[in-house]
Amino acid sequence: MRMNTGDDRGALGVLISILLGFGVLLGMGAIVIDVGFLFKERAELQNGADAGALAVAHSCAAEPCMVNKSNYFANHNAKDGVSTVDVVCGYDKGGVLPSCPATTGTMTDCPAKPAAGITYVDVHTSTQTSGGGTLLPPMFARSLLDNGSYEGSRVAACARARWGPPKTATTMALTISWCEWDEATSGGTNFGPTPPTTPPLSVHRVLKLHTTTGTTCPSGPSGSDGPGMFGWVDDTGSDCSVDILNNTYSADTGASAGSDCKTALAAAFSSRQAVYFPIYTKVTGTGTGGTYALAGFAGFVVTGYWLPGASQKDWLTNKNECKGSDKCVAGYFVEGLMPNTGTIGGPDLGARIVQLTG
Repeated sequence: MRMNTGDDRGALGVLISILLGFGVLLGMGAIVIDVGFLFKERAELQNGADAGALAVAHSCAAEPCMVNKSNYFANHNAKDGVSTVDVVCGYDKGGVLPSCPATTGTMTDCPAKPAAGITYVDVHTSTQTSGGGTLLPPMFARSLLDNGSYEGSRVAACARARWGPPKTATTMALTISWCEWDEATSGGTNFGPTPPTTPPLSVHRVLKLHTTTGTTCPSGPSGSDGPGMFGWVDDTGSDCSVDILNNTYSADTGASAGSDCKTALAAAFSSRQAVYFPIYTKVTGTGTGGTYALAGFAGFVVTGYWLPGASQKDWLTNKNECKGSDKCVAGYFVEGLMPNTGTIGGPDLGARIVQLTG
């Protein structure tokens, strides 16, 4: 047994020598190590392009587009802290973004341009080393036969983000008539300033969720809800939020706000930041069978409210402005970026979202 074991001594060394001589191990090293580095570099560049596109799109949605945001996120998603941002292009209504070149059809390129008028941004990233080079240097690939001149590879990535008004979104479970929105914003042409800027009183409105004193809205549905409906939406969570995924949503009966909605209204009032409501054009049914038809989504800064069991004096006017048995929310509409995701493609009532689309 001892002699048989001794005969095997050195066999492994011979085998390794043969494999090295024929370049098999070097080839395997090139595949495992060098190709692994390329995939890792590609992942970092893609993460940087994704983050950069989202950052630029967020700035464009709030106007104006801030193209340089892409550099920060591209660099901070690279392990060595540097990447090249080759191109930032797209379409925005302010004309800041240059037009994108035609797609090359490669796997690292962005999709073809969307239809005219669609706002979007493409961010193209590529390799940059800490020494300033633009090639990812090889580890083993140069050692292969007839590959001594190989200096490395340039890796690239591209990401696209869009922004625009949502057709689906998650909002506070309270809805406002399109008629009220239309009158308060002069058909979407007159919004209040973005918080924390104090707005002029000309944009301030007292919105009637349910009224017995009539309404002055000249178009759309009246300011009052249907019988047994007081502007509350049937929410499924515990934070007074509702996911609206199609063009209709259900009413929640009762004039009083639930405890979660009282908390949400108080938080909106105290923060003086915009919250987002679904806006309806039509009411069908009554009570628990009531259904609202969606017009779109709008941002609103709550300055006061008067509801059964929950009220706050208006911090802008320092008045109690809801009359009689009316149920009201006071404040002003603003344009703004919603803090949650959804699907782009709804009517523009001032609210916008950002999506990574390519």
